[in-house]
Order: sequence, then structure tokens, then C-alpha cells
Amino acid sequence: MTEPTEKLPLDNDLRCRYEYLAEFFNFTNDNIKILNQLSIYIQPMIPVIVDKVYRKLFSFDITKQYFFRHPSHSCFGNLFSSANHSSFSFDGNDIEFRKNMLSKYLEKILMEQEWDDSFLRYLSFVGQVHTQEMGTSTIHVDYMHISALIGFLEHIIIDIILKINNIDYQTKYRAIVSMNKFFWIQNQFFKMHYKEEEKR
Repeated sequence: MTEPTEKLPLDNDLRCRYEYLAEFFNFTNDNIKILNQLSIYIQPMIPVIVDKVYRKLFSFDITKQYFFRHPSHSCFGNLFSSANHSSFSFDGNDIEFRKNMLSKYLEKILMEQEWDDSFLRYLSFVGQVHTQEMGTSTIHVDYMHISALIGFLEHIIIDIILKINNIDYQTKYRAIVSMNKFFWIQNQFFKMHYKEEEKR
């Protein structure tokens, strides 16, 4: 990518944005293969990872509040919201739906072998669905919480990698580096949907 970045459509072209970030972070096919190889260790732990994430979100009122939205304002209908706070629980259907979405996300990022345009659209959608861009004016998770969650999720996975017994230090190092690069790329796919928030 030799073209000056100020001439690149980094804010609206997913492929261009990814290629720039991949080159900047030196995120290569080798990193993708490492994520694929890592899946055999991480996938069995996904239920534990997801549980930790949602327990963390429920431990702060400021993040828990985002689960209390009126169904008519949710792009997922009543699956993605709860109008009745008293019936809303950590083990309720709403949260189970969200847990399943996170589980599928983790499986996908670990198993995806070809980062084609369809996969990039998926990474972008994961960011977009948390914002007003989906046409749901009352469903907008502030970027601060998104960034904090990405960091928390990455730390959980790094901790799992460090505790794997049957791989050597160098392999663990490459796995952690690959995971770190991925989450920074995902972070930037989130950030492209928060332009209005940055102006405030």
C-alpha cells in the first residue's frame, strides 16, 4: 500500500481500512493461521470466557444499563432487549441470546481462514450493531465501554494461552501477538462507527 493515507477511503472502505491496518500492524496470513491453530485450545473455553464477560458487564451499573431497552427500539426485537427489569436476569433468555452471539463471534474469529470481504463486513457489523447506525436511537453503547470490553476479553484469552501446558514459550508468544493484533484491528472496525461520538 504505497498511496498516501490521506487519499485512501479509510473511513468507508472496509477492505482499504483492513489492508492499511494489517500492513501497519504487520498482521499477515501467518497470524491468521496461528489464530486457527489456537482454536483447538480456546474453543473448549468459550463458555467460560463468555460467562466471565457477562459477569463483568453485570458487575457495573453503567454497563448493565444497556441491557434494559424497550423492544420496539431494538434491531433484534424482544430478543435483544428487556422492557421488564424485574424479570431480567443473568440467566434469562435475553442474556442467553447475547451469550450465544458472543460465542459464535469467538468461534468465527478463530476459525476464519480467509479474511474476504464477507468476513470484513461481519467485523464491521459487530461494531455497527452497538451504535445508532442500525437505526435504533436508544441503543448506543458508548465507545469507552466497548474499548474496555475488548481489553478485558483480550486479557481473558491471553491468560488462557499462558496456561496452556503442551505448547512452548515461542508458540505462546506468537499466539498472544496474533491475538493482540486482531483485537486492535477489531477495535478499529468498531471505531469507524463512532464518528459522531468523537465530535462531541
